Parts: sequence; structure tokens; C-alpha cells
Amino acid sequence: MSPGRTASGKGWLLKDLGEGLRAFWRERHLCTMTTVRADGTPHVVPVGVTLDADSGIARVITSGGSHKVRHVLAAGDEGAAVAVCQVDGRRWSTLEGRAVIRTDPESVADAERRYAERYRAARENPARVVVEIRVTRVLGNV
Repeated sequence: MSPGRTASGKGWLLKDLGEGLRAFWRERHLCTMTTVRADGTPHVVPVGVTLDADSGIARVITSGGSHKVRHVLAAGDEGAAVAVCQVDGRRWSTLEGRAVIRTDPESVADAERRYAERYRAARENPARVVVEIRVTRVLGNV
């Protein structure tokens, strides 16, 4: 994969990326998520991310009152520009896209199942929501 290729508008889809990228996003790695505060500065936090390459959706489960959720909600119905990144030595990949918050039980249960497959079963959290990211750009060297 070439760094900086975009997943939309360039004639290919995220699902068309090589198996190396798909495998890297299935490996258990801690990730970071970057949102933007109202003053324009970045807010970067550690998260677990799951990627459904076929649909072009990345997901983060989190508590509904977190800063990252508030930043996404503040962006309105269009969603917020965000990035999630993971690094393993010299290998790295960043997914950029538009994030929205999902609170419905089906979306939360689906995201929890995906999280358990990649990491482990999530702890109980009745305030859990899903940050759903429609990936528009993929960067990295995987």
C-alpha cells in the first residue's frame, strides 16, 4: 500500500487493499484516536479499534460521556473528521474518516462483539456508545 492513498474518489475501495493491511488491523494492537477540540487543537487518546474493511467502517467502543464522544457530537449530523492509528515497530497504519456516534443497542452489541474478537470481552458499561468511522483515507506502510 502506498502512503496517503484515499479510499474514496480514487477508483478503489478499502476492501480492495491487500491482505497485509487487513491482517495488521486484526492483530491485537493498542491504537490512538484523534479528534479536534473546539479550539482546533488535537485530542489524542488510546483506544481499541476494529475495522470492517469490506464496509469501510472502523469502530471504537467508549463511554458516552467521554471527550472524544463530545467532540464528535459537537460536529453535528455530518460527523467529525477523526483519525485512528496503530503502530508496531516500523509498521504503522492510520485510518482517517468521518465519525458519528451510535447509541442503539444493535450497533453497540455488534461493536462489542467485534471488539471481543480482536481484543477481549469488554467490561460491562451501561453508558457505552460506538464511535463509527466511515474511512475515507488510509495511510501507512503495511
